[in-house]
Amino acid sequence: MSELEARACRFEEPLDEHRFRRVLGNFATGVSVVTAETDGVPVGMTIQSFCSLSLVPPLVLICPGRASRSWPAIERSGVLSINVLAEGQDWLARQFARSGTDKYAGVSWRPAPYGGAPILAGSLAWIDAEVDSIVPGGDHLLVTCRVRAVGARTDLNPLVFFRSDFVRARSA
Repeated sequence: MSELEARACRFEEPLDEHRFRRVLGNFATGVSVVTAETDGVPVGMTIQSFCSLSLVPPLVLICPGRASRSWPAIERSGVLSINVLAEGQDWLARQFARSGTDKYAGVSWRPAPYGGAPILAGSLAWIDAEVDSIVPGGDHLLVTCRVRAVGARTDLNPLVFFRSDFVRARSA
């Protein structure tokens, strides 16, 4: 083992929020925007914590922050779309991550077939779902969603977030 590897394996630094975030930043993730429509008004938020949970029944998991100002409206709707962003849609990720702005300014979308939540134009994939259960998980919520409809494009690459920045996915 090299000296660099040996240093990386030591646990001498205290575990604090900043170190934890820095280490977890080494796990590349896709980026999604969760959307809904509440009282005729489209709402949405950027989310990184999203994964497939079950094939039978079809379930996905999202983890919105408990402090999110957008999540209560999405939860109230009960139905949502998870829009998996494509390479080049980092502007959408940033726009939907902001609070207090018109997140849909300049954004084209269509209603999802099951629940009517916005499917964002140009998304790599979309999942039309309904909220099934919500469990507290630290400063986030663990939200299980029952999938009702899905769609994907095969001509696009994913938007990837790695070490606090958007990076290009590399083809094999």
